[in-house]
Amino acid sequence: MSALLSRKPDPALTRQAGFLMLDELKKPWVEKFMVFKGRTIPVVAARLSSADRRGSLKARWGWGRMRYAVLPGLYALGAPGEASPVFVSANYKMSFDALRSSLVGIDAWILVLDTKGINVWCAAGKGTFGTKELLGRVASTKLAAVVGHRTLILPQLGAPGVSAPEIARLSGFRVEWGPVRAADIKAWLAAGRRKDEPTRSVTFGLRDRMAVAPVEIVHSWPILPAALALAALYGLPAGGAWLARSLPAAILLLGIVPAGTILFPALLPWLPSRAFVVKGALLGGLWAFACGAVFKMPALETLAGFFLAAPAAGFLAMNFTGASTYTCQPGALLEVERSFWPMIASLAAGLALAIGARAFGI
Repeated sequence: MSALLSRKPDPALTRQAGFLMLDELKKPWVEKFMVFKGRTIPVVAARLSSADRRGSLKARWGWGRMRYAVLPGLYALGAPGEASPVFVSANYKMSFDALRSSLVGIDAWILVLDTKGINVWCAAGKGTFGTKELLGRVASTKLAAVVGHRTLILPQLGAPGVSAPEIARLSGFRVEWGPVRAADIKAWLAAGRRKDEPTRSVTFGLRDRMAVAPVEIVHSWPILPAALALAALYGLPAGGAWLARSLPAAILLLGIVPAGTILFPALLPWLPSRAFVVKGALLGGLWAFACGAVFKMPALETLAGFFLAAPAAGFLAMNFTGASTYTCQPGALLEVERSFWPMIASLAAGLALAIGARAFGI
């Protein structure tokens, strides 16, 4: 039924498959190609290479993040046959890598959906890891002609976007929900595809929270030149005292970034309020008061710093809503709507107080 080929497939068979383009499959993680029932299917490596790990590290820091994607379609892992399980993944490469690396030693098919380079959880919320895309991908890959069974194994975090009854009614395939974490798939299979509490529970521990911090640090870069510019202006007029006035202001304003992107995810479970903007604003405000105490700033300067730091740190904190188990999409949108004008007003008040402090030397 199948035969393993070299790394160079037959272009005619590839075109016949109609769902994966040859030029876009020249990837290090594609080990070889196999001919199965008259079509050429790429066989992917289960073990991650150093290039895969470097790519993930770059994506964590926002380098090429929106291009870190896999071509949607059907892939083989090992030497799968008609009875081999079919796992469904997003085409965000980090999601794809997590799945294939958890299946070392298992012969399986991997059906990759077009989620626009977004991970399973976020894509399910946006609808790209959804019923329509899954139905379309099952049809376009002619999956029913590849496997003899009618079961699709989906990640549990994709449940918000997929209607299992609709998939069964329109495609004939039954959806089976796998464990939350790809790393638990082997244990889940060994247990007869039965999930216990740890494999079905969603956690968001310190490691998970800090994993999303690097990209937020990179995205917050516009705050840095703005902070330096404001601090430089605050120290005017130029002279012997310029640095003494500007340096504390610069430290206060630059510290907003680590407060909102590092301290916030680290302390998330223990910060009061359910609203991320309030949690972040609290950290920003505490940082401003700490700087005021250390540098012995006048009360008006400290208050100005508070009104500037609180909304800026709150804004950075809200960026974590899409990567957290603490919020939902409607709640995050509502938080943005309710906090926009209060943040603007706070920034305006902070600038007015800072101007007043310099103008009157208070």
